[in-house]
Amino acid sequence: MSLATIGFIGTGVMGRSMAGHLLDAGHPMIVHTRTRSRAAELLRRGAEWAETPRAAAERAEVVISIVGLPEDVESVHLGREGTLAADRRPRLIIDMTTSRPSLARTIAVAARERGVGSLDAPVSGGDLGARSATLSIMVGGDEADVAEALPVLGRLGKTIVRHGGPGAGQHAKMVNQVLIAATMMGLCEGLAYSRAAGLDGERVIESLSVGAAGSWSLAHLAPRILRRDFAPGFFVEHFIKDLGIALDEAARMRLALPALALARQLYEALRARGHGHEGTQALTLLYEALCGAARDDSER
Repeated sequence: MSLATIGFIGTGVMGRSMAGHLLDAGHPMIVHTRTRSRAAELLRRGAEWAETPRAAAERAEVVISIVGLPEDVESVHLGREGTLAADRRPRLIIDMTTSRPSLARTIAVAARERGVGSLDAPVSGGDLGARSATLSIMVGGDEADVAEALPVLGRLGKTIVRHGGPGAGQHAKMVNQVLIAATMMGLCEGLAYSRAAGLDGERVIESLSVGAAGSWSLAHLAPRILRRDFAPGFFVEHFIKDLGIALDEAARMRLALPALALARQLYEALRARGHGHEGTQALTLLYEALCGAARDDSER
């Protein structure tokens, strides 16, 4: 697997950088994405184009996908032009999209019936982690398939942990999203308090980042908020999708997660204001609007 031919499907905010690392490592690559122009740089650097996921799979030993929604994952791997419909199938498919655990299990069963290994391997670290190849990769699947995939996954991330069988990687990613949702609410509320108190935001970040309140979000997203940089490391609309999956899974397991439910409501309100294609740090705009409305009411 050290220099296996890779079919790479999905070259968005994160996928483009991830595919680039694999090209840099010497992997021959066949790329497919919904909008071909997004793969232009990879094609210029030597990747070959495939018109469909099926066509990519027929020429690859490993297929990696990182797309938007669970329905995209289903189409990419189980559709009529999906990877598992290929006449010559790859040895292994690795879906790195954040998706439903149940879908990961369905794909694993379909792949096994066709003699193909399958891993669900969602990631955390955002666009920064993708660019620096320092992603955390949460893996579900058979141990032998994980071992076979490690040389490839090691080009993309620094922390690679198998959590169990098919679907376990997606469950681990849901835990990640639950934690991030609460952290982002606290981050935006803390910065709102900081502004109202007249504090210097950069000094606040410097002071708190090494203490108990320190987090990846405080270190990397709070400075973006101060710079009014709302470019997506991870889209608001995709985060809402993830929170919905987590809440569905929680309901199935009879768990009450009120903070997660509130986070989804807040992000839905943010999307309703037209910010669905911005990064998750744009939640601060909703807090600014709420705080501004509260001040206006108090001054009447």
